[in-house]
Amino acid sequence: MLGRDQASVKVRRATEADIPSLARALARAFLDDPVAEWSCRSEKLRPAVLERFQTIRLKQLIGHTEVWTAEGLGCAALWAPPKHWKTTPREDLQIGRVLAHPRLIWRLPLLTVGFGAMERVHPPSPPHWYLAVLGTEPDMQGQGLGSAVLAPVLEQCDSDGVAAYLESSKERNIAFYARHGFRVTGEIHLPRGPTMWQMWRDPRP
Repeated sequence: MLGRDQASVKVRRATEADIPSLARALARAFLDDPVAEWSCRSEKLRPAVLERFQTIRLKQLIGHTEVWTAEGLGCAALWAPPKHWKTTPREDLQIGRVLAHPRLIWRLPLLTVGFGAMERVHPPSPPHWYLAVLGTEPDMQGQGLGSAVLAPVLEQCDSDGVAAYLESSKERNIAFYARHGFRVTGEIHLPRGPTMWQMWRDPRP
């Protein structure tokens, strides 16, 4: 059921024309994210690196038609459908190029190990929707936007009897996801980096 704030938020599927605006908004949303800080130590470089990363992920996932945004383009949920959560070698190369900067490329081996560990522990079955990215502009948080952009796919999960999965990079977000039916199923300890929490959601009857 929608909360009062969430019910007033207008959401829609994002289009390719939205990608530049959403990439900037998501970059700002993740500036203080522990995994983003671990991936790019430089505060000066991080905004541009994050914007490039979010642009790539948006382009990779928008073709599945389940990238949802809210009016104002200050929030987005990027979903991968069942059996399509694993990135291809080409997509991995695109993501790797984000760090093709002289001051960052030395971290590639460490990041490769860390992100490889995330993929290895990703549950292969049963089929499930994967929430790859969820972010809201810092000055737009607390308005129900995150809940609103999650709702369409979660409702589809319940209707189709399909599960959902995500990794939370902030411990304080666990309670938010729990309100939407997710539960912690494990932890991922990135090498010389932060902890992430695996969360699974069974479809609601």
